[in-house]
Parts: sequence; structure tokens; C-alpha cells
Amino acid sequence: MLYMITNRVPQGDDLTGEPSLEPSYWVHDGAHDPESLTTWRRLSPRGFVLALASAAARFPRVALPQGHEDQRHVSLFVHGYNNTWRQSLALYRRITRDLFAVHGENDDLESRPTESLGLCVLFAWPSDGKAHHYLADRRDARASAQALAEALWLLHAWQQRMDAAALRDPAKGCRAKTSILAHSMGGYVAQHAMQAAWTRANQPLLVSLINQLVLIAADIDSDIFSTGESISAGEGEGMMNLCYRITALYSGRDSTLGLSAGLKHFGKRRLGRRGLADPSRTPDNVWALDCSSMLDEGDVHSGYFASEMVRQKLRMILRGVDRRVIEKGGRALQMV
Repeated sequence: MLYMITNRVPQGDDLTGEPSLEPSYWVHDGAHDPESLTTWRRLSPRGFVLALASAAARFPRVALPQGHEDQRHVSLFVHGYNNTWRQSLALYRRITRDLFAVHGENDDLESRPTESLGLCVLFAWPSDGKAHHYLADRRDARASAQALAEALWLLHAWQQRMDAAALRDPAKGCRAKTSILAHSMGGYVAQHAMQAAWTRANQPLLVSLINQLVLIAADIDSDIFSTGESISAGEGEGMMNLCYRITALYSGRDSTLGLSAGLKHFGKRRLGRRGLADPSRTPDNVWALDCSSMLDEGDVHSGYFASEMVRQKLRMILRGVDRRVIEKGGRALQMV
């Protein structure tokens, strides 16, 4: 199955670059060409959550805490700048193939507990798909944050129901973690969506909505997490407080983000190009990994998903492997 949440306006067999006031929710059975929107089935928000819950209920149950690394994920993928819907769909399908796995209705997931990381959901926002529309895409990205925040609240409500069920019967507890993979300007969408979600929840502390947030070549400020352990109204506070761990994958060879820094405003390096501005001032749940040596020559900005070395790191990150082990490329020993 393929899963999609979008705030693009549907038109015929396509999703346009125009923003919708409300997100829509879609599933695809994989039997037909997903590049035609007519082969997708639109669901209500409740129907979409039930579809995810049904799939997650078939994940293998693991013993916690010792088996936490084998627990599967319901993960959101947020694409970046300069992507049409079909381009973002192609990248999403590559991610499901390489990191997750697209399973049919009759697959016996219980008998294959280690083959997949779970399931992935595409969040498609109205990027114009044109290289010279950077500033317009940035406005659309910020405007799309509320739609993503709504999706996060759907997952949050689902988690709360599963937690309540587990109190009555541990066997009915949730079998999945939640995570986000955000690429390029998708990190900017995630930044503002999580800030909106955190504000909506009256800024509670110690509430982990997302297990792993992975910012890949993120087109956001490199100093966004430099508030340390203090509580403030900074734009990174929502992410820091709603995520168990945040990982930024970056490369100094990323010329696309070099251009982005010049278009935004003076003095702000990009997280996906520079890494953390001051690691000593970031909270313990935020870290960065330099992927320069893992990326091929050419389009570094989009090359993370084409690199098997990076994909191996992503698998370890989503499983919750200790960051020191990930840096060394060794076997998991403990969590962060």
C-alpha cells in the first residue's frame, strides 16, 4: 500500500502546485500506476487513520525495552523544494522500496519481523517544481505547515487511544513508533508544523510525539537549535520538545544549499550544508552527521537517497541506534 497526505489541489489525474485550504488523505493499493491520481482512493481523516492503524496492527510485536530497535515505524516523508507531485511521488516510492517495503493486504508481516522498517506516508505540499521559484516555494512551505500539523495531530490522537488501550490490556498497545524524514525545504515545513503542533498543545514538556526526526539536507538555519536546554519561543523549540531524537544529515559539498543561504538573508548558513552552528549549545537529543564522504559526485543535494551508505545510516537512525555507534558504523549497543 501507498499512503499520502497532501494540501495540493486535485485536478483530474494530477495534483497541482496550488495550495488547498484543507489537507486530503489518500491510499493506493499498488495494483495500478500511482502516477495517475484517479488510481488513488480518497479517504476521510478518520478513514485514513484507521487504514494506518490496520496496517500497524499487523506489525510484529516486540518485547520492550530490549527489542525496541526491531519495532517498526509509521513514518512521514516530507519532500523538498522544486518537486512536482509526480517527482515527489517517485522519490517516495524509492524510499518505500529501499527503507520500508510496500506490502499487500495478504502479506504475512508476522513471519518477517526484520525485513521492513514499517510503512511510510508521503506528505505532498505544493512546491512549484521550478528551480527559479525558490522564494515562492518557501512561502508555500511555510503555509503548508498547518496541514502537516493537522496530520501530526491525527497521529497524536491515535497514539493516545493506543496508550489508553494498553493501560487496560498491554497486548493491545501500539506496535509502531512514529518518525519523520524531511528533505531540503521539507525540513522548513516540518519546523513550522511542529512549532504549530507544540503551541497548540500549550507547549507541554516531556511529550514525545515523534520518535526520530531526520532532517536530510535541511534548508533551515544552522543555529535553529542553539537555544540549548533553555525554554524560549525559538523556532526550533517545537522540534526539540516533541521529538525523542533529531538527526541532521549534511554535506559541505551541497551547492544547492549554498545558493539557498544567499537567497534567504545574510549570515545564516544552512543546516544541511554546515551542520549545527554550535553543537555545544544544542540539547542532548539533537546531533548532526557529515555525509560528504558517502555521497557521489554530481547532485549532492538529492544524492542522499541514492547512496547505500547513507541508507544504512538511515536504517540505524530510525531503529534508534546510539549516535556514537552510527558514527563508527558498528552494531547497535544502546539507545541515545
